[in-house]
Amino acid sequence: MNAETAPLVCDVAVVGGGMVGCLLACSLAREGISVVVVERQSPASEWPDDEIDLRVSALTRASQRILDNLGAWEEMVRLRVSPYHGMFVWDQGGSGSIRFDAAEVAEPDLGHIVENRVTRLALWHQLEALESARLLVPDTVSRLDLERRTLLLASGRSLRARLIVAAEGVNSPLREMAEIASRGWDYDQHAIVATIRTEVDSGGVARQRFMPAGPLALLPLNDGRSSIVWSTSPAEAERLLALEETEFCSELAQASEYVLGRVEWVGPRGAFPLRLRHAERYVREGLALIGDAAHGIHPLAGQGVNLGFLDAAMLRDVVVDALATGRDPGAFAVLRRYERARKGGNLEMLAAMDLFKRLFSNDYRPMAQLRNLGLTLADRSGPLKRIVVQRAMGLSGERPSLAKRRLAPR
Repeated sequence: MNAETAPLVCDVAVVGGGMVGCLLACSLAREGISVVVVERQSPASEWPDDEIDLRVSALTRASQRILDNLGAWEEMVRLRVSPYHGMFVWDQGGSGSIRFDAAEVAEPDLGHIVENRVTRLALWHQLEALESARLLVPDTVSRLDLERRTLLLASGRSLRARLIVAAEGVNSPLREMAEIASRGWDYDQHAIVATIRTEVDSGGVARQRFMPAGPLALLPLNDGRSSIVWSTSPAEAERLLALEETEFCSELAQASEYVLGRVEWVGPRGAFPLRLRHAERYVREGLALIGDAAHGIHPLAGQGVNLGFLDAAMLRDVVVDALATGRDPGAFAVLRRYERARKGGNLEMLAAMDLFKRLFSNDYRPMAQLRNLGLTLADRSGPLKRIVVQRAMGLSGERPSLAKRRLAPR
């Protein structure tokens, strides 16, 4: 058996080198734990300065702390992050609205709008510099032998690990190979994403309007432009994508009630279907699911990647503790600690976002009156708003160690 065919051996194999998979691998490798990441494609390393990625995320303070503790945040700031200090939410069906401000919780901002490619590239660079990390790219998994905790890769190599982690997204092949069921439903909505320039600067305030067909989010970018996530029916999304630029800008301005004046320009547009998914279990002996491989959520509150980062950071704590005490990091009893810490909270967030979607995405008049009253009362309740903001920022509840504070530099 030569070096090319000999099985690779490591402590943890992470399948999927997206944002969440890279974050987990980075958090483990910084502890000297041997990690191999299997990924089909390296991230883009450069792009035009004025080009904004179609996919952005609203990263919370908890996510920022995790990324900062892993050494990635500094590069992300250098590449481009857009802090926002306020949020305004209103309903098409009446006068109800609610405003949030970072000053209400004594924070400099509520979070940051960051292009997904920026986050992934910064984490990838961290991984490349860590001796305990190895990147297998391009490669994919052909077969899983969970009993032997071994992966057969498309390249012909085999990889044996004490723990295998599925982080390849909502359609996780590894989850299917492990025969873990995932339940949920389609929302019969598509989300249109694009970058726009408006007559009025966003002023660092995120805005979201609820409409019967779905919410429209206007996310502020630090150059004055905005990134949009416009959820609507598949047929309407197809129609909007086919419009000429001026027509699309006009309809978008109307849909936003001209909250930022006229829409003067729109960049390339894309769309993706919206679904809710939740794995029946997060762990098996030798295997753990994180991020979208475990749960898929409606984007109306922008919590998807933040939940995934908390998954990864919590699994990191579990693995580090297990190895420090001489236990098997892939043992079911060990991994159950991760599942107990994350599954309930994730399910709660999925349920809450599903409820919000159903509550606001309809034009039933009594429901419209009820939700407008609710928004108005919530806006007038200072203590309730502070609780909501702190929870949304990841500053309350059970948190992994990387999300609690800035750790001492290594």
